[in-house]
Amino acid sequence: MLRPYQLPVIGLRIVKSGIAVALCFVIAYFRRNEGIVFYSLLSALWCIQMYRSNTIRNAVQRFSGTVIGALYGLVFLLLLREWMTAKGDMAANERNLFCFQAVLVSVMIVFVLYTTVLLHKKQASYFSCVVFLSIAVNHAADMNPYFFVWNRFLDTCIGIGVGILVNDFSLPLKKKKDILFVSGLDDTLLNENCNLTDYSRVELNRMLEKGLLFTISTIRTPASLMETIRDIHLKLPVIAMDGAVLYDMEEKMYRKVYVMSAATSQRLLSLIRKAGLDCFVNVIVDDMLVIFYSESSNEAYNDVVKTLRKSPFRNYVKRELPQKEEVVYFMLLDREEKIEHFAHLLSEGGYDKELKILQYASDQYSGYYYMKIYNKNASKENMMEYMKQITGIRKTITFGTVPGRYDVTVKEGDSNRVVHVMKRYFEYGIKP
Repeated sequence: MLRPYQLPVIGLRIVKSGIAVALCFVIAYFRRNEGIVFYSLLSALWCIQMYRSNTIRNAVQRFSGTVIGALYGLVFLLLLREWMTAKGDMAANERNLFCFQAVLVSVMIVFVLYTTVLLHKKQASYFSCVVFLSIAVNHAADMNPYFFVWNRFLDTCIGIGVGILVNDFSLPLKKKKDILFVSGLDDTLLNENCNLTDYSRVELNRMLEKGLLFTISTIRTPASLMETIRDIHLKLPVIAMDGAVLYDMEEKMYRKVYVMSAATSQRLLSLIRKAGLDCFVNVIVDDMLVIFYSESSNEAYNDVVKTLRKSPFRNYVKRELPQKEEVVYFMLLDREEKIEHFAHLLSEGGYDKELKILQYASDQYSGYYYMKIYNKNASKENMMEYMKQITGIRKTITFGTVPGRYDVTVKEGDSNRVVHVMKRYFEYGIKP
């Protein structure tokens, strides 16, 4: 059965574009059509962007390009008038005028582009050419070149001003910058395709730009996080590896790590080998995640190595764990019965009281189970307490899928709920 097609919602950026266009027409009306509103409209629409930083960057590009193009346009008009005055009847011939205009435009466009290179404004080169050509090709016959170039410059400035004003407008409400928002990732912030929706990505980045205190808490490694949320401009460290590490995405460094001692790590590794199991040993060396692994006949184990070692954020090393290395966590992947048997061995040895041990079924490999072994203190709750210390924020709102464990429960398939609830509280003070 085919799903009914749903029209996409008209976004805020589209609405703002319409408002900006209307304002440009209003200004043109009061200017009594002294300028050309078309140029104002183009500039305003160019400045309507998803994020304020993009708006400012585009505004600077447009302004720089307009200044360079307008100045060369003025020079072109003055040179053209001088030539027409000097040549008299010869210049009055349309064919002669067209040829001279074509040669002069072709030569001067080189200077326009070269000027953007000299001034380190290469990104504005297109706009410089557009402005120059609009003057040189369409308005060569204007009676007053100074007046036209000034109006052309003013039209652009009006459009830029309107674009920035409309794009940056928000109600003068005090933002909630004394709350730390912490969200899970899979089945919470991400949709069924393991991506953020367009709405969540845009609104989350916009709020982060305005000072939202937000971070993610996940069982994933920082490497997996960087691949998944690379488009999110997080400023706070993220809680990763189920609370074993606090990772700074901006600085690419670990702020806090819970590890197992070298002695405990070696004992565990020996026990794993005696049980006939293979494991991935995750160690942090100089803010770099190193994963030690070995030869194996385990197909799922080998497939993990083959798939993940291609990542630039992971460093797989095919050798035994060095004696003095402290381990962040061990990861085992094997048949359910073998993992269950090993869990029983750990329990008999009292390791389940000394360490944090997780078991769960693999979604990718049927009949296989994961086991992860951490320092006992490695928990999301402990890392959140540490986050409160470094941020000075005591209030938190958490999002997750387990009812009763989090402040806000997110149901399956409602991946926009996290951002929607945060937006209502952060911008309007409406508590979840």
